[in-house]
Formats: sequence, C-alpha cells, structure tokens
Amino acid sequence: MAGSRLDPRRRTGAMAVSGTPPLQGSPCLRPGGVLSAATAAPALAGGPHAFSGSIAVPSAVRLLPVLVLLAATGAVHAAAPPPACFAPAALAARPGEEIVQPRKGAVALPDRVLAAAQPVPAPLAGAIRRVDLPAGVKLVALTFDLCEAGGEVSGYDGAIFDYLRQEDVPTTLFAGGKWMMTHKERAMQLIADPLFEMGNHTWSHANLAVRAGTEMQRQVDDADIAYAVRRADAAALGCAMAGPERTRMFRFPYGSCSPEALAYVNHTGHLAIQWDVDSGDPAFIGAKVMADQMLAAIRPGSIVLMHANGRGKHTAAALRLLIPALKARGYGFATISELIAKGRPVVVPTCYSMRPGDTKVYDDAARQGRRVLPVQ
Repeated sequence: MAGSRLDPRRRTGAMAVSGTPPLQGSPCLRPGGVLSAATAAPALAGGPHAFSGSIAVPSAVRLLPVLVLLAATGAVHAAAPPPACFAPAALAARPGEEIVQPRKGAVALPDRVLAAAQPVPAPLAGAIRRVDLPAGVKLVALTFDLCEAGGEVSGYDGAIFDYLRQEDVPTTLFAGGKWMMTHKERAMQLIADPLFEMGNHTWSHANLAVRAGTEMQRQVDDADIAYAVRRADAAALGCAMAGPERTRMFRFPYGSCSPEALAYVNHTGHLAIQWDVDSGDPAFIGAKVMADQMLAAIRPGSIVLMHANGRGKHTAAALRLLIPALKARGYGFATISELIAKGRPVVVPTCYSMRPGDTKVYDDAARQGRRVLPVQ
C-alpha cells in the first residue's frame, strides 16, 4: 500500500439512499431511495456523541456509516475503471487557463430537482479535521478547492491535473457551483474521471458563517444542482459515471461556518471536510518553501488543503516536490472517502482553519461586505 494509490478495481458504484423531509426553505430536496434510516439504526445504537473538543469515531459505530458513505459517493469501482471519454489532448493544460478574469453578470443555473439525500449519521456529524489510521497505515488525502466568487471567472490550473493523472494520485476536489457552470468542459472531465472525488464548495464561495436561512441553503443546494447538470452533460457524451448523483462531501469557504450551516450541510447528506494541513498556496511563497512546510506538517491520516483555480500561486510546482517526497517516506494517497474507510475520522463541533476562532477575520470582512485575501 505504501507509496501507491488504492486499486481502482476495488471500487463500487453509487447507491441510492433515502431522504428525510427537507429543512424549511429548501425547495430542492425530496424523499426517496432504497436505504432507510432504520436500516442504519443498529450500527448507530450508541446514539449521538456529545461533543467536547474532538472525537474519533469508535470502531463499533464506524463500519456501517462508512460503507454507506462509500456506496453513496461512488468513490470506488467494482470493475476496471471505465474507458476515457476525453482524448488526452483535451485533458491537457492550456496556457493562460489558470488566470483569474473579472466578469460581471449572473451565471444561469437550470431548474432541477436534486436526488434524495440521507442525513449524515450522528457519529460523523460535525466537521472532520483528519482521520486517525491504524498503526502502519500511511495514507494522506490531497484536496483541491475550485472556488469562484461573484464578479470573476476563476481559473483552471491544468498543470496540477496533468501531474496528478501522470502520477495516478487520487484526490478529492471541492468545486463551486458557479465554477462548474463557467468551466463546462473542465467540470465534465473532472466529474467523469474516476481518479477524482467531487465535493461541494458552495455556489459562489459565500461565507456561510454569516449567511442564514434560504440564502445559506441555496448556496449549498445550487452547487449540487450545478454538479448534477455537468454530470448529466458528461453522461450525454457517453462518459461512464462513477460518482454519485449528488455530492457527499462539502467544504466550507474560508473554513468558517455557523451551527445552522453545519447542521444543514450534514442534513443534506454531506460530510463537512476541513483540513489539518494548509498549504498556504494563495500566498506568494515559493514552491520549495510550500512543499517543505506541507511535508513537515503531514502525518498519516492528514487532509491537505490546496487550490487548483488559479489562486494557488505555485501549487503545481510544489506538487512535483511534495508527491515524490511523500512516496519516498512510504505514503500512499487516497480520496477522502477512502481515507475515512481506513480509519477513524476526527470530528469537531465547529469550523476553523487551523485553530478555533481563526476565521474571525473572514467573518468580520463578510459582514462588512469586504473580501480578504488569501482565501481558503
């Protein structure tokens, strides 16, 4: 296992899960599916955990929620990976594509009813920081945000994806809904590629610590609608869809949330994924410094935050240093779903970047209508 990815032929397809009545103000969710909450109840007989600091989900309650999660995410495939539906030339990086461009005006989103979602099991509700792994298991999850705020079209850092594909490194991508709508071809390519697991990063990189009610809910729902639209677009081209009908992972912009937003994200079937290693890639630091800092901070079960939307200034170059160094130390790479399946998620009751309270600068700026860079 050390130094390699999980065998893609061991992956399973997506499974429908039953829904629950939507929270007030969410018009996109409806009950349905085949797996009931009662089915999961025996494995969760211990009931919800009372949060105090962080928890690692005990093995007694871990197995069924993780199996449900892996089935729902479509993170693994039972048979050989599907044939590529995009030519290598179409996948390759293009000069200038990573540059963030100003753009005014609304981005259209079709009306769509989302697939039903079962709320996250109580032991996994909250914000997941990292995963505690058994002794001797050395896995790390590299994650990349593809966010796009209002008034801009952010980039696509193709050099990152070229290298990940070259090295066969599985990763989890947290894509904004607006980004997926303004990057149709690239979104389809990523969704159709079994190397990547797709997560939700809100519609327009809104700070959900200061959004409430329907406005907050639409940021979550609209990103899943955009994902469903691009997934359908890829399927229409004949791409074999390995991923689920809607995302099962979510990352809060700026690493910040309110109790209401965290509860809604979990209610709509999303695991809230934070990180324990921040690359710092939006800052103007060199590739070697960035790689060295990440390498010093990574330990088995780490979740690493990076950006692939043009906000990561030297991320592609840093990866070419980081990945070989991790392999030399015996590490393998996993998606978030794969990482969770191997160990015990460390769950906390609130959101933060690296320590509780450190997102206040972003929250205050959002309340005042300002934007603070670098962004998460």
